Amino acid sequence: MTPFTLSDHPHRRLNPLTGEWLLVSPHRDKRPWQGQVEDKPLLDRPAYDETCYLCPGNRRANAARNPRYTSTYVFENDFAALLPDTPAGEWRAGELLVARAERGRCRVICFSPRHDLSLAEMSAPEIRPVVDVWADAYAELAALPEIGYVQIFENKGQMMGCSNPHPHGQIWATETVPGEPAKELVRQQAYHARAGGCLLCDYLAQELKLHERIVCANDHFVVLVPFWALWPFETMVLPRRHCNALPVLSGEERDALADIFRRITVRYDNLFATAFPYSMGWHQAPTAGGTHDAWHLHAHFYPPLLRSADVKKFMVGFEMLGNPQRDITAESAAARLRALAETHFRAGVASQP
Repeated sequence: MTPFTLSDHPHRRLNPLTGEWLLVSPHRDKRPWQGQVEDKPLLDRPAYDETCYLCPGNRRANAARNPRYTSTYVFENDFAALLPDTPAGEWRAGELLVARAERGRCRVICFSPRHDLSLAEMSAPEIRPVVDVWADAYAELAALPEIGYVQIFENKGQMMGCSNPHPHGQIWATETVPGEPAKELVRQQAYHARAGGCLLCDYLAQELKLHERIVCANDHFVVLVPFWALWPFETMVLPRRHCNALPVLSGEERDALADIFRRITVRYDNLFATAFPYSMGWHQAPTAGGTHDAWHLHAHFYPPLLRSADVKKFMVGFEMLGNPQRDITAESAAARLRALAETHFRAGVASQP
């Protein structure tokens, strides 16, 4: 009988951050696709759009006017999912129908005043203010007694539910720790108690030794496709040193983070020569309940595209009812991303202000 290999045979992989398993079926990646085909995301946008709610000087949907900002701009979300003045309370009908009030705050981050520049087409110095806003917002919101967690994220592209094409991200601060980071917290604390070290420090050391799933790196950060990756070209951004939140990064590390974000987002756009859609989010230590020394700062990129303009059949059928499943392996995804150039495919032809 042919010996088992990760590249040829169906198998399950453990995600040590959540304790969940996924099914990998590498042999299925060779099948033809006749499912849904999406139009490519639009690349040619003007540097300024007078109808855009997020461009400098324009009125937003609630009639507030943006300042004529010249760098990264942050404001309170006009249609926030969480409100700071929500009264405390619980609604219950027996053990099975339970609801609890949740306070919080939501902000919007416009990465650049330019309507046509995503992170992939900004320079590292232009991205550095975004990094500073992420860090400052975490520190500010963490100091509020009612806030227990700060989730920083970006949805890029209509496919990922982005409601405005002006490149922007969001910050949601909640009373309680949301489900996904809560699972990661339990697993990291358990590993620390059992092994005496950091789960992601030890994992990163293994990945750097093997170098099969590393995409790119600099002196302070590494981008890799995690062994347990579920999304087609999923990646993680990990600091080389152990730290649990963005505010503790030095100036040199923040510059390095801006550099690594430029490099991975350029690779994503170059992968299919399009404005590559994804959801990206930072997982940082909870802001209440102790120092959380076991937590290791990291970011997740979750892109949905399997091939150019094709949507992966994702989270339906078996995936929803049985177990998450993917066809492309982490190793092959990393190899494709690693082979791509770090100069954006539109360099020299981008719209000018």
